[in-house]
Amino acid sequence: MGKEMNLLITLSAAFITGAIFGSVGAEPVEDKKALLDFYRNIGQSHPLNWDENSSACNSWRGVFCNSEQSRVIALHLPGAGLSGPIPSNTLSRLSELQTLSLRSNRLTGPFPSDFSELKNLSFVYLQFNKFSGPLPSDFSVWSNLTAVNLSNNSFNESIPSSIGKLTHLTSLVLANNSLSGEIPDIDIPSLEELNLANNHLSGVVPKSLERFPNSAFAGNDNLTTENTPPPAVPIEPPTAPQKMKTTLSEPVLLAIIIGGCVILFLVTAAFMLIRSYQNEHEQVPAVKSKKKEESLKKEASDETESQDKNKIVFFEGRRLAFDLEDLLRSSAEVLGKGSFGTAYKAALDDVTTVVVKRLKEVVVGKREFEQQMEVVGRIRHDNVAPLRAYYYSKEEKLMVYDYFEQGSVSAMLHGRKGEGRVSLDWDSRMRIAIGAARGMAHIHTQHGGKLVHGNLKASNVFLNSQGYGCVSDAGLATLTSSVPLPAQRTGGYRAPEVTDIRKASHAADVYSFGVLVLELLTGKSPIHATGSEEVVHLVRWVNSVVREEWTAEVFDVELLRYSNIEEEMVEMLHIGMSCVVRVPERRPKMQDVVRMLGEVRKVNTGTQSSTEGSTPTPQAITEASSSSVPQ
Repeated sequence: MGKEMNLLITLSAAFITGAIFGSVGAEPVEDKKALLDFYRNIGQSHPLNWDENSSACNSWRGVFCNSEQSRVIALHLPGAGLSGPIPSNTLSRLSELQTLSLRSNRLTGPFPSDFSELKNLSFVYLQFNKFSGPLPSDFSVWSNLTAVNLSNNSFNESIPSSIGKLTHLTSLVLANNSLSGEIPDIDIPSLEELNLANNHLSGVVPKSLERFPNSAFAGNDNLTTENTPPPAVPIEPPTAPQKMKTTLSEPVLLAIIIGGCVILFLVTAAFMLIRSYQNEHEQVPAVKSKKKEESLKKEASDETESQDKNKIVFFEGRRLAFDLEDLLRSSAEVLGKGSFGTAYKAALDDVTTVVVKRLKEVVVGKREFEQQMEVVGRIRHDNVAPLRAYYYSKEEKLMVYDYFEQGSVSAMLHGRKGEGRVSLDWDSRMRIAIGAARGMAHIHTQHGGKLVHGNLKASNVFLNSQGYGCVSDAGLATLTSSVPLPAQRTGGYRAPEVTDIRKASHAADVYSFGVLVLELLTGKSPIHATGSEEVVHLVRWVNSVVREEWTAEVFDVELLRYSNIEEEMVEMLHIGMSCVVRVPERRPKMQDVVRMLGEVRKVNTGTQSSTEGSTPTPQAITEASSSSVPQ
């Protein structure tokens, strides 16, 4: 558990490639046929969602295509319940396949000979199966191989010398097989990981591999290195023969007799105790059997609990497949720390990137946690970031989301210039607001209209493939403990009436959305410091500026270079301010907000949003606001 805790804490840890949101192109017809042939002829303990009438690139579990969606380049089906030999002439037809991960199944038979047709293979993960027989004799046919893991199978015979020709190889793991013979000279400078432990290898470890630790060769009893001296045999010096006394004195004889009597007594007593113990246990076989049964049940329970600890729950229709081990081995980075936990970017198998949110202070039990995850995981909407999977144990609670390459709206608005910050034009800000409103309105219809987001803020809003706002992190507030809210946090996105985050309401979500709108309009954070280091609350500041009829001072200076947008900005300001009124009952419903945002664009269809031109004058903005913004 120490390894899990350390790596989870420092998950320097997102589960989707850009292809999920990419444009739908031509279907890889031949590759799809090959996959269906594989699926129909392989043993399965539970079905995959591979339907010939659906898109292989966009919906099939574990299938990844190139950017044009014309060829399959990766197949990830670890722990998918597959069994038996891999059908011939199926996967070998995926000629553009680069990554193959079928680990942790029950696959049998020899290494498929027709895999030699997969010339583009770079990553092969077949560990924890039941493969047997020799390894492929000619590894050089896969000139691009970078990582190979065939451990925990029953491969036998020798390690092919052709492995030494793989000039791009960085990882070779063949541990826990039945490989024999000498280790070939694998002189590959790029090789960083080697594990040949627990085989039947013999001879001398090549000098080219002596840079690896002893653990890489452990469990091979007949294996030595050139620098290991032969075992020394101690030679004892001859001792002079001694004469034995042939006569014993009376005291010695007496001692021998007494000692013999004592030994005889002890042997007799021990025999009687053993016999008594056997008779006692022969009379109570039922008790012994019951204890054994209870012991077996406990072992089975412990094994089930151990398996559950490594179980990540995926949602139907999601294409990815991985387990806790994948997360622990992934390279990752901290994305940020939020109200409910820390988010990590995790890279898996070099082709998949996901966001892992490590929850903190979760107070509910397993059943309630799983029920809430099921509610959130069933949400299907273009403007709600989908929950891909979750993990629960007493020590850790994890949630897995898609990774958005562009980052959050907060980073776009407030990131430092020169560090990848994108300047958002007016059209982009409108799309963010419209998309986020649609997502929030849909969330409020879920679970019989009882679901609340509870934590809407710019750092939880991203851009979908059409550039519209996409809301993440829904429904977590009810899972966490109620902690005192600092004044600054309360004056940010959180509605003033919310004192217990577990009791957030739809009206409180509307308030948070209103703050987001004001943030898009002003370019300012909900709580920010002025030049004099005075803390300014955005909602209060906007109200004071509008009250003094200085409306033009509200808007982000970056927006003032676009022409013909003053009316839309003022109407958006009206919507934002209506959402952040102090009385919850006076705030609009999210569905009404969606309608109002739609009317902004309908009324102003003739405007030229996001085009640079003459700067709107303060007088024009003030005149436009005089009849729209409540005083």
